[in-house]
This record gives sequence, C-alpha cells and structure tokens, in this order.
Amino acid sequence: MKHRWERIAPSGVTVPSQRAYPDKVINRTPDGLDLMSYPCHPWLRLLEAGYHHIVIFPAMPLASRRRTVTATIGGVRVGSDHPIVVQSMTNTDTADVPATVQQAADLARAGSELVRVTVNNEPSAAAVPAIVEGLDRLGLSVPIIGDFHYNGHLLLARYPECARALAKYRINPGNVGGKRHDENFRAIIEVALAHDKPVRIGVNWGSLDQSLLTGLMDANARRSAPRDARDVVMEAMVESALQSAALAEATGMAHDQIVLSAKVSGVQDLVEVYRLLAARCDYPLHLGLTEAGLGSKGIIASTAGLSILLQEGIGDTIRVSLTPAPGGDRTEEVRVAQQVLQSLGLRSFTPQVTSCPGCGRTTSTFFQQMAQEIQDYLRERMPVWRSERPGVEDMKVAVMGCVVNGPGESKHADIGISLPGTAEDPRAPVYVDGRLLVTLRGEGIVADFLGILDDYVASRFGAVESADRT
Repeated sequence: MKHRWERIAPSGVTVPSQRAYPDKVINRTPDGLDLMSYPCHPWLRLLEAGYHHIVIFPAMPLASRRRTVTATIGGVRVGSDHPIVVQSMTNTDTADVPATVQQAADLARAGSELVRVTVNNEPSAAAVPAIVEGLDRLGLSVPIIGDFHYNGHLLLARYPECARALAKYRINPGNVGGKRHDENFRAIIEVALAHDKPVRIGVNWGSLDQSLLTGLMDANARRSAPRDARDVVMEAMVESALQSAALAEATGMAHDQIVLSAKVSGVQDLVEVYRLLAARCDYPLHLGLTEAGLGSKGIIASTAGLSILLQEGIGDTIRVSLTPAPGGDRTEEVRVAQQVLQSLGLRSFTPQVTSCPGCGRTTSTFFQQMAQEIQDYLRERMPVWRSERPGVEDMKVAVMGCVVNGPGESKHADIGISLPGTAEDPRAPVYVDGRLLVTLRGEGIVADFLGILDDYVASRFGAVESADRT
C-alpha cells in the first residue's frame, strides 16, 4: 500500500512525497519530517487503519526567549540564557523562625528555586539570619528573598545581619516613601551595593506610585484625544519600573543585578503590561498574576496569563500566587507553576501521567484510582529518581480507562496501560515504548504495573554512579 504524505508548512507550502509502509508505524517521512516530534497523535491510528492521505499540522512553535541580561540570586541564574525559575513565598509570621523554616523547606523540597519572606517589622528582620541558618542545617541552600514595603530602608540599615543573609531584596517603588521616595529608594540600593545583593523592583497596581500616576493622568487629560484611563495605568506601571531601575543604576547598581515585575490581577492586563515592559528593556522579568485567588479560579487565571506570555518568550522567573484554603498546602502553588512550564514544554520536573476523564464506558472508578496511585507513586519516587535517574522527569505514563483511546494513548506514552471498560474483556494490555509488552489480569494489576514501571525506569534511565565508586 502506498501512503501519501502532505506536510503543511506555516507558510502554506505543501510538500508531498510517497512510499510504501504496509504494516508498521512510521516515525519519519521520506522527506525527513520527524513525526515523533509532533504532539498530534491521531496520525498513528490513521496509519494503522490503512488511511492513505495524511496531513500533518505542525504544533504552534514557542517564540524564542526575549533576550535579557542574567541576574544571579544566591547562585540561581535568572535570565534568557537559563531555564525559567520557579519561585514562591511563605505566608507564616517571619518572626516565627521554626514555622518559617518549615514552610520554606517544604516549598524548596516541592521545587521552589527561590523563596521569598515578608520582612515588615523589626522581629521579622531579626529572624532572617536564623531562618537561613535553619535551612542550611537541613541541607537546603534555597536563596531567601526579603519582601520590603514602606520601611525597608530602615530595617535593612538597622539589621545588617538580615541584609547580609538575604539573597535579594524586593522593593515596591509605590510605597518606599512619598516626599522622600528617591531618598528612601536610594538607601535600599546602597545597602544592596554594600552587600553585593541584586534587587527586584516590583511594581503592583494595587500600590502604584500615586505621584507618578497623577502626573500621567493630568497629562492625559490635557490631550486633544485622551486615552482610556486603563491605558494610562499600564503606562504608569511600566514607567514606575523603568524609572526606578534607572535610579538604581544611577546610584551604582549594576544593570545585571536588577529584575523587574509589574503585577496586576487581571489576565488581559497582565499580558498587556508585560508586553509593554518587555519591549522597552532587557532586564529579566518576574511574571505573576497578583492576588490570583482561591482554588480553580486562581490556578486557571494564573495559567491563562502566564502561558500567553511564556509562549511569546516573555518571562524569566514565575510565581503562581494562590490563596490557600484554610490549613491548605502552600506547596500547591509550586506544583502549579511547574506544571505550567512542563505543559508548555519549557522545563521538565516530574513524569507526566495521561489519563482519560471517564465516560459511560468506564462506570468503574478503578482506572481513576489507579491513575491517582500512579501519580502519587511517581511524586513519592521523584526525590530519589531525580538524583539517581537523570532524564526520568521527561517520562510519560498513560493510564486509560477503555479500548477506545486506551491502546493508542498507551503506545504514545513511554509506558502505558489500557484498562478494560464496562463489559470489555477483563484484561489490561501494557505498552512499553509503543509496543505491547504484557497483558495483565486479576486483582494485582496496580502492583504488577508499578513493578513494570520500576523495571522500565531502571533500564531506560541509567543510574548515576557515586563519586566515590571506582
């Protein structure tokens, strides 16, 4: 049988070619197109079913990263030449050293590469060195960032050990002082210079510099065709960030020791303000939707805003600012940020589990429970695998609930299992690297599959030998 290929390039050019492949899945077309690099799966089933006319639509390409300088924060490099950094923030009373150490440790172990703490009063400033020491004793070297508002210039001067222990200072130019704004801002920069610390100039529309905003609003009112007030607010945020960066550099701060952010709580506003800011500077940008909200609203809104910008190559470090439920897990925001990056193909953190949502063909919840057990197992094993099995974070696992898409999705994954749906034969074929390995039956399917999964990881991802092993 002859299979006819057509590759549709973004320009609309059609590239045809032909060749006979009667009985096998094809990874590459004769004209060199690597089909396995495309995340569109239906073509496999089309081939196996004998379809002879296939059109491959390339996935939307990611834009190249916006070029920036590199800022180094306690050994973590932030900028376009380095992976996008995940960060988070504690919500404990910083003066409570044991609680803050515990939460910062939890965030770091979950994958937060930078952790920010509030430094809002003298007890919190005095506690910072003990927090950093506590993390060091746990073997955690995560950089700690101080978040300053209103009185940062005073606290940093009065508590030099705090200034020395922090890896970076976050300054909000909207609340460093009214009439003494520039003086107080320069005071913080001078402390940063004395301790060789970078800064993030973090503008937030909830605390925007009112003097700057008023001036721009007045100028806009005098225009023959005034702009919308929202546009002026966006301009004020960008100007606040850039004017503050210029003042920092005029005070002596190096260009590559400055990170900028301009946070808002609306998705469309976030996209617009960062596009404007990105076009006017080459500082690394910290992305985040401020006050994103609770639960699914916060997750979805943050994902929507971050994904647009990241897809355009904008952003060098991200935080997902979720409001946790009472007693909720603060580390959720870290996992969400990681999943955003991994879903976009920008970084890999943990093996991904593909599972179907279920339908009338899957009236049993067994496959849902199995998918959860496998996801939990992967998360539990990752601390060990990450150090011993490099590359395992890219592994894809499929747990499917019936025969409709189960075998196909399982073949696309590195390892997958297709469970029987309602009224289907009580068997579960397991596929490894696209080929049927074994069919499982009986009550021990989960344990059997996890055993196969362990064997696959051991054989596919070579163990890292200890440094002292000869």
